[in-house]
Amino acid sequence: CEAPFPEAGQSVVKRESESESGTPQRQQENENKMLVYEDKLSGDELCSDSYPSEVTTDGCFLEVQGSWIVKGEVEIDTGANPSAEGGDDDIGGGSNEQKVVDIIDAFELVEQGEYGKKDLMSYFKGWLASIMEHIEEDQKDDFKVRVQTGIKRLVGLRKELQVFTGPSMDPDATMVFAYYKEGASAPTFIYFKDAMREVKC
Repeated sequence: CEAPFPEAGQSVVKRESESESGTPQRQQENENKMLVYEDKLSGDELCSDSYPSEVTTDGCFLEVQGSWIVKGEVEIDTGANPSAEGGDDDIGGGSNEQKVVDIIDAFELVEQGEYGKKDLMSYFKGWLASIMEHIEEDQKDDFKVRVQTGIKRLVGLRKELQVFTGPSMDPDATMVFAYYKEGASAPTFIYFKDAMREVKC
């Protein structure tokens, strides 16, 4: 069966540990299962449980910590440099090396332009009508309460937010938001927990 999302306030951080058989826990988990989170509207894969995460904002959001990685160290004789939103200029000695954010790169997130308050509210109005059709009937009342709390928080963060679509680039599907926590060197990604479907891989 599919494992549930973590409860509100609970952090999920993958750590290397030993299982009863002596097999490293991370290796065992990778061999047995991984949860990929898909947008219920577009079907885009937006994240997985391979990254440190926690449920926040009264259960509305799954916040996932991204990291900068260097991509392409072992690539040789390739064509153009790989591109990913949020990456810096090529770094290191090889022309194939590029610094990217792991989540953006792995799930091919596409950064959108700046969203002001009116833009966000217009988007959320249409998105709410669409996603409501994918919420279980007995959960709709609770969802309406927590999603308004989440939307209010995002609107308050609008000047700090990066906004992304999935690889389908559907502007009406569920957006992914990112911001930098105080003192952080890499972005934290915000996902609407109720808008994602868990798929075991």
